[in-house]
Amino acid sequence: MELWGRGVDTTRFHPGKRSAAFRAKAAPNGETLIGFVGRLAVEKQVEDLAALAGIEGTRLVIVGDGPERETLEALLPTAFFTGFLGGEELATALASVDLFVHPGEFETFCQTIQEAMASGVPVVATGRGGPVDLVDSSRTGWLYTPGDLGQLRRRVVDLVGDGAKRAAFGEAAFESVQGRTWPVVCELLIHHFELAIAQHALLLRR
Repeated sequence: MELWGRGVDTTRFHPGKRSAAFRAKAAPNGETLIGFVGRLAVEKQVEDLAALAGIEGTRLVIVGDGPERETLEALLPTAFFTGFLGGEELATALASVDLFVHPGEFETFCQTIQEAMASGVPVVATGRGGPVDLVDSSRTGWLYTPGDLGQLRRRVVDLVGDGAKRAAFGEAAFESVQGRTWPVVCELLIHHFELAIAQHALLLRR
């Protein structure tokens, strides 16, 4: 599948936005930060992140707001909930986590995965819907079998426990989106239009 439908702002979302101040607040004991960004609603399946409870030396960072926030705060009592973030605050949060997890099975694209990748962060995501076209499993992150929360946990543990692999996946993730900037995507879209116009012109001359 050609990924020309949606670009990512690789200037805003960049590894250089990583913040010691954000990490000091979210990981006061030097924890490895596992991030999620999205609306806190049933369809996002954020409750699946409870499967990551008790992974030694980690802390969940939940960025977003929505109707399920109170329920999720009770379910994930040790997680760091930031509420809704946008702009530079979102870019800082994404670059400051160590890996990004997306459990939702109903995403048609999932822009937050691209934003995490542009931030140099490896991704663990469900192997259904949009993430399948974005995550190169075993290179830029891991895909797990939808609904298999044991496998989700194992994928996360794999990256938490191997800093070198996590860094390599993050670098590969960063490189993988450099050709998906908005200018590149728009140029490709215009090219498709030009091809369609040219083909239509040929049909009219027949």
